[in-house]
Amino acid sequence: MGKLKDFFSKQDQQKLEAGIAKTKKSFLSRLGKVVVGKTKIDEDILDELESILIQADVGVATTLKIIKVLEDRTAKEKYLGFKDLIKMLREEISTLLDQHEIEEKVSDINNPHVVMVVGVNGVGKTTTVGKLAHQFKSQGKNIILGAADTFRAGAIDQLQIWADRAGVPLIRQEMGSDPASVAFDTIQAATRRGADLVFIDTAGRLHNKINLMNELSKVKRVMSKVIPGAPHEVLLVLDGSTGQNAFEQAKQFTAATEVTSLAITKLDGTAKGGVLLGISDQFQIPVKYIGVGEGIEDLQDFNPRQFIQTLFS
Repeated sequence: MGKLKDFFSKQDQQKLEAGIAKTKKSFLSRLGKVVVGKTKIDEDILDELESILIQADVGVATTLKIIKVLEDRTAKEKYLGFKDLIKMLREEISTLLDQHEIEEKVSDINNPHVVMVVGVNGVGKTTTVGKLAHQFKSQGKNIILGAADTFRAGAIDQLQIWADRAGVPLIRQEMGSDPASVAFDTIQAATRRGADLVFIDTAGRLHNKINLMNELSKVKRVMSKVIPGAPHEVLLVLDGSTGQNAFEQAKQFTAATEVTSLAITKLDGTAKGGVLLGISDQFQIPVKYIGVGEGIEDLQDFNPRQFIQTLFS
């Protein structure tokens, strides 16, 4: 699902540039100040770069990994100046992201293809489900949504609004209903109607790891009774503007269930877009989608090459 596009439209590019403008400006301006007047990349510059990466919420572990590679390279290669540092940094970030590049698309083997969407309240989870519904509906796919976030006040109605905007059906029950029951009804409806894709929006409570694990396990177990192997994907939605909180959320959810891909939202509102790189690397999970604006068209398939090109251009 969500095959990376070789063709990146001019409109997509403009939205990406606007969406990561704050991260780009903050990152490159800080880096530029570090190398002003310098004629070689030395230990002081790498120390400053380490600080810049951590401030961009790349994360300590990933930052140290990048710095170690740069130290080894500068010890062997006679690189000089800002352009050379940018070139090396770009190459190393590309290497990290390419390790998790997604190339698959919706498979006809799984019919319907079931995606369980998880994440805490407020990260844009329900909005992401709505935007994905719109994206795949516009590609001619038959989509059904399931409102299994039955605990948060207004969550079901919010998803109904998005379903209406995207022009897709929503399977729902009353607030307080059993989420697993909603998931069961949704999968059954999708099977009867010959749906291509099912998105199940789950509750975003992060009360404690054990309850979260039990709840998600129950929902998954019920799905698999209707369609063996379902859900075929577990998409974790994280708010890119929350920095280190996003790391903690990823830690909690990966401990509670098997997360197969990430959607990083609200990148347009933060200068700390480095969280995308750090979380993907630390948890060894590919970033599949990025949110670069509030509009229904502003959820993009994550293209690592285009992201890096835009960041360093």
